[in-house]
Amino acid sequence: MPIFEKARELALIRSSAEVIGWDQETYLPPAAQEYRAAQLAWLSSRAHELATSDAWKADLEAANPGSDPKNNANLRELRREFKRASKLPVDLIARESTATSLAKHAWADARQRSNFPIFAPHFETLLGIAREKAALWGYTGEPYDALLEGYERGTSTAAVAALFDAMKPALRETAANAVEKSASRPASLPPGPYPIKAQQRLNAQIAESIGFDFQAGRIDTTTHPFCSTLGPHDVRLTTRYDEADFTSSLFGVLHEAGHGMYEQGLPASDFGLPSGSAVSLGIHESQSRLWENHVGRSRAFWQRWYPICREIFPQLADFPIDAFLDFLWRAEFSPVRVEADEATYDLHIILRFGLERRLLNGDLSVADVPAAWNESFRDLFGFTPKNDAVGCLQDIHWSMGGLGYFPTYTLGNINSAQLFAAARKDLAIATACDAADYAPLLSWLRKNVHAHGATLDPADLMEHATGKVPATGDYLAHLQSRYL
Repeated sequence: MPIFEKARELALIRSSAEVIGWDQETYLPPAAQEYRAAQLAWLSSRAHELATSDAWKADLEAANPGSDPKNNANLRELRREFKRASKLPVDLIARESTATSLAKHAWADARQRSNFPIFAPHFETLLGIAREKAALWGYTGEPYDALLEGYERGTSTAAVAALFDAMKPALRETAANAVEKSASRPASLPPGPYPIKAQQRLNAQIAESIGFDFQAGRIDTTTHPFCSTLGPHDVRLTTRYDEADFTSSLFGVLHEAGHGMYEQGLPASDFGLPSGSAVSLGIHESQSRLWENHVGRSRAFWQRWYPICREIFPQLADFPIDAFLDFLWRAEFSPVRVEADEATYDLHIILRFGLERRLLNGDLSVADVPAAWNESFRDLFGFTPKNDAVGCLQDIHWSMGGLGYFPTYTLGNINSAQLFAAARKDLAIATACDAADYAPLLSWLRKNVHAHGATLDPADLMEHATGKVPATGDYLAHLQSRYL
């Protein structure tokens, strides 16, 4: 269909922006930031102009997909995207692109110096843009609804808040008991160094073994781990390294490889169409969390890989696997979300969700974020972060304009447990996983999640894959089983 060919052309522009955006986060010299911001602003503006033009609208209205279910789904989702995109003026898109490019650079500087005022004016600009977008899109309950829809379509702030409120008592109890249990039998790795080059070899070997295709992807180093798709057959993972703890980079790679294998599993021939795109961040996060936690932290996984780790890192030779698993399964109240264990992780998301709602509703000013962060953190975790670098400046998302993003992490945790439990109902998959053979599991995910792209809403996709809409039961049971 002609409209689909135009969608593919639009994807060329957007994927080109992804390429130079990835370069911005990995190899761009600091002095080149300003011009890179202008490049990205031009590309994003041009893509928005095409995606909201009268010609595009006319083609969408005239398109007739016939009886093909996939064509019908693609057209339905393209029309939905147009309706949302057309409410935003192109100058707003350009301003946002420029603001995020500059804000990411300022955030990195502010985080390094633990100096929130460096980032504050950029955050003020991005918060204003987020409010503008919410007002233009419209919302039923509160501004957060409009932003959340862009990341997890079909849900609402009220629904997420109700879910979090219902989970919070069980999460707090599990976290407290897990932390207490871990404190009674402290575990730590033998001292490093764990050389970075050795970590890189191990990470690549493990990523390839679970199904990440290095003919269609690669791993690089950056300040904040992420996964970026630059085009079909071009998925980039990043991680960061700690020579005192090789598991930090490894679990970063497992997490991002989960994202990457989802992208590699989408139909490449449909790149640029909804059927070749991820449906939501909650589903995307389910893939990363499944591989990072349900696979990567399992005893079966380490029964295969720990002997190899002992060969690579001699200091592990006299460190028993049970002691190593105690180290992996330890729970502690960490100030840093990306280093948090499963038992305490979702409390970080509840904190951010609450602060973002207050910011968008005007109940919290940017200048008061550090104090509000510390107060909320103390309530949930019992202590205050030592500085803003490990407090309100630790995450890159606000500098990317990613307000409304954080709830998808906990939605992803819920989905990951439900998908993993459903897959293991197949005896062949369960047996293979217990032998650290993950090809059957990946094949199941390819068929039941990846192959559908964005042709189903997230809740419908979960029901299709697991037989039930997203629910917290499997996730809470998983946490209690692993930690208690």
